[in-house]
Amino acid sequence: MGIFLKLKWFFKENWRMYAVGIFFLFMTDLSHVIPPYMIGLFTNRVVDRTLTWQYLAIFLIILAALYLASYFFRYGWSTHIVKGAALLEKTLRQRLYDHYMEMDAAFYQKYRTGDLMSHASNDLSAIQRVASGGILMAFDSAVIMILAIGSMIIAVDWRLTLIAVIPLPFLALGVSWIMPRLRKAFTAYQEGFSRMSDHAQESFLGMKVIKTLGQSQEDIEAFNEQTDQQIKTNAKVARVDSLFDPLATLVMTFSYVFMIILGSRFVLSNTISIGQLVSFTAYLGQLVWPMFALGQLFNVLERGNASYDRVMELMEEKSSIKDDPKGITDIKAGSLDVDINYFSFPDQKDKKVVENINFKVKPGQTLGLVGPVGSGKTTLLRLLMREFDSYEGKINYNGHDIREYKLSTYLRKVGYVSQENFLFSNDIAHNIAFADPNKSQAEIKRAAEAAALDEDIMRMPDQYSTEVGENGISLSGGQQQRVAIARAMIIDPYILILDDALSAVDAETEKNILSAVRKDSSEKILIISASRISSVVDADEILVFSKGKIVERGSHRQLLENNGYYAKTFHQQELASQLENSKEGD
Repeated sequence: MGIFLKLKWFFKENWRMYAVGIFFLFMTDLSHVIPPYMIGLFTNRVVDRTLTWQYLAIFLIILAALYLASYFFRYGWSTHIVKGAALLEKTLRQRLYDHYMEMDAAFYQKYRTGDLMSHASNDLSAIQRVASGGILMAFDSAVIMILAIGSMIIAVDWRLTLIAVIPLPFLALGVSWIMPRLRKAFTAYQEGFSRMSDHAQESFLGMKVIKTLGQSQEDIEAFNEQTDQQIKTNAKVARVDSLFDPLATLVMTFSYVFMIILGSRFVLSNTISIGQLVSFTAYLGQLVWPMFALGQLFNVLERGNASYDRVMELMEEKSSIKDDPKGITDIKAGSLDVDINYFSFPDQKDKKVVENINFKVKPGQTLGLVGPVGSGKTTLLRLLMREFDSYEGKINYNGHDIREYKLSTYLRKVGYVSQENFLFSNDIAHNIAFADPNKSQAEIKRAAEAAALDEDIMRMPDQYSTEVGENGISLSGGQQQRVAIARAMIIDPYILILDDALSAVDAETEKNILSAVRKDSSEKILIISASRISSVVDADEILVFSKGKIVERGSHRQLLENNGYYAKTFHQQELASQLENSKEGD
């Protein structure tokens, strides 16, 4: 019953709704207690041959009225209790989703997408059943047992009642043995379901890679192996859960045997009438439902308990990004001043990812970042976007540490475009205006023009209403990147970050995009991280990274004169470009 205590906060907030529902549930059970007593009186009339048409008519009218009242009572409890359960699921779903939105990058590195989806679907459904079926079965079975046993004592005989309920404590002992095993088995089931969800999600997203590399059969076999393991786990849950029904049946069988033996003797000795024995049999039959309901109840409670613990484990995770409620909400264009002593990832604190990074960029200027893969460029950009705040040093924008701004205020003025961008299953216009759906068609078009995308869109049959498909599957890689660039530019950011965002476009398109971006960047700071040197040749300053440090810095001309990594890479790319152009000419 611990899950009810864990949900006490919800029942306390919505006690009126549940009080009304439980009242109707009690009235439903009360309306079911009267008919067995009436049937006993009716039986005595039949046995004594004193039954009259008038008595029969009254009996049928009262019986019909009780069942009609029971119908309305059922409607009353179901509308309130089921509504309460739906409200609980809605509340938890909103809280969990909000929590997902607040969490930092470290959280998403720790938990996989399939696991998070499992928590938001399977686990919440299991908790919801506690607030509906759990409440119903807990209260209903308890009330029916009390009313039925009370009626058996008052309307029939306390000795017969005592004998009939003697086997019931053995049911409680059996339940206490089954419960821990059921909890353990269901927890394993939920964890296995999370792993299956994660595997399926990764396979769907990586289907192109799986097919291209000819790994379809291997992926199917891996999934089948997980499925087989999950079937075994589910079978264990079923085995443990199925122990209860035979136990309840055995207990009720003994109760009926004791009732028949002792009840027959009481009838023969005129201690009770045949009608009372019939009523007793009906009351004992009413105890069958609570016995089986208890089995279902414990199943629901254990599933809900395990799921609630899993969800709360997620909810207890804290983001390392602290959003100051009193943070600065007014942000104006200004200089970006970076002075980072060092930064280490939270799970690798003994390893410095970047260190001794310092530079200043003024509005209207462009900063270029180059260096080999893993040199620290993207890590720096992640710090600029406040994915991590645990660095030694300062990042100031317009004279304020970026950690002093309200997170939403600061991020609304940072436009970020990565090499791999996510597009939503909507049309092009909605994808461009995603950050501000109130943007006009003219503003959407201007953003597309700045990203050198408008001409491509106008050649499409539905133009800006063209559906991009799941994750932009109907667009080319270059078109996807340009949609993402337009999406970043439409919010008119003060800091525009292009993280190798031009790798999928040709040199001419790259030149057009950068020209349009710079033309629109009189107050913007443009930061370009690129593997292709041509993207940064016009930057006011270029930083060359290696092993988390700045090893070269200066303008394009200065870096060529240094004859270091930058110059060598530039000449290699120039040579490769010339060879490619000569091949195309041939």
